[in-house]
Amino acid sequence: QVQLVESGGGLVQAGGSLRLSCAASGLTFSRYSMGWFRQAPGKEREFLVGISLSGGQSYADSVKGRFTISRENEKNTVYLQMNSLKPEDTAVYYCAARYVTWEDFGYWGQGTQVTVSS
Repeated sequence: QVQLVESGGGLVQAGGSLRLSCAASGLTFSRYSMGWFRQAPGKEREFLVGISLSGGQSYADSVKGRFTISRENEKNTVYLQMNSLKPEDTAVYYCAARYVTWEDFGYWGQGTQVTVSS
């Protein structure tokens, strides 16, 4: 079965950096666009960034210039480099996969907690 497993979350001070990883299994990774989302307590899930099959990227304004997505198809892994972290970045971060013909992301990881202290 398809599994997406996030790792790399933790506690960091404001201004610091974290790198999240999402390892995928059970799917042909190169046929999926990948994305990162987050959900803070009491808030709706928020799209952050996506990366297409060809490596094209799209970013939400809230993270543009601070976060960078990348993928390694050979390792079935997508990364999220997060710099200049702010307390408002505190949330559970999820990776998701969207097959080439799907309109929406259909596979989700279990999430990893990121906490940014002020």
